[in-house]
Amino acid sequence: MLSVSNVDLYYGAAQALRGVSIGAKQGEITCVLGRNGVGKTSLLRAIVGQQPIRRGEIALDGDPLGREAPYNRARRGIGFVPQGREIFPLLTVRENLQTGYAPLKASERSIPDHVYELFPVLKDMLSRRGGDLSGGQQQQLAIGRALVTRPRLLVLDEPTEGIQPSIIKDIGRAIRFLKENSGIAILLVEQYLDFCRELADKVYVMDRGEIVFEGPAEGLDDPEVRKHLTV
Repeated sequence: MLSVSNVDLYYGAAQALRGVSIGAKQGEITCVLGRNGVGKTSLLRAIVGQQPIRRGEIALDGDPLGREAPYNRARRGIGFVPQGREIFPLLTVRENLQTGYAPLKASERSIPDHVYELFPVLKDMLSRRGGDLSGGQQQQLAIGRALVTRPRLLVLDEPTEGIQPSIIKDIGRAIRFLKENSGIAILLVEQYLDFCRELADKVYVMDRGEIVFEGPAEGLDDPEVRKHLTV
């Protein structure tokens, strides 16, 4: 589904990604781990088109994305849940979900039933403003908004950050449900090791803008891998 090959990314003269190559397969959960500042979010920004790359290639279903704008990548089927959620605080929950209509044809502009099945609290709060929700509820809203776009690839940037444990479990169950029932590819950036160990089919570990480990989630128990994850 997703192929990232030998990607370099710069912010001015500072190099954030160095020859990064990863993949995400349909019906699997792929997790990228690493400490703060190693390039995880930069990688996702490159994939969704928010930051241009200097070298390498990013392809969806074998079709290179080149310099396509984020909205065209959304039309191709890339759904993005950014770090910090970025919901619209003055819009209602319903209106926030409806912003996911943007890349869809008119005939597809509806909120899928499974959004409410995965996150019942959203149905109960449709008329509430997004800014009135708790952090965990806002995260569920951000994931729900991405699912409204009918993604083939769902990209999530640290969905457990600042979230209470009960909501983390709900988000984990939702991600597992999507893997098992929708067949989409899921790419997840995280720092919460146990969350990835429980969910991931494959993990990548980053350090200083490079991939230093690639393999099954069980590999996270290797002391040589863990040293790249500890502060």
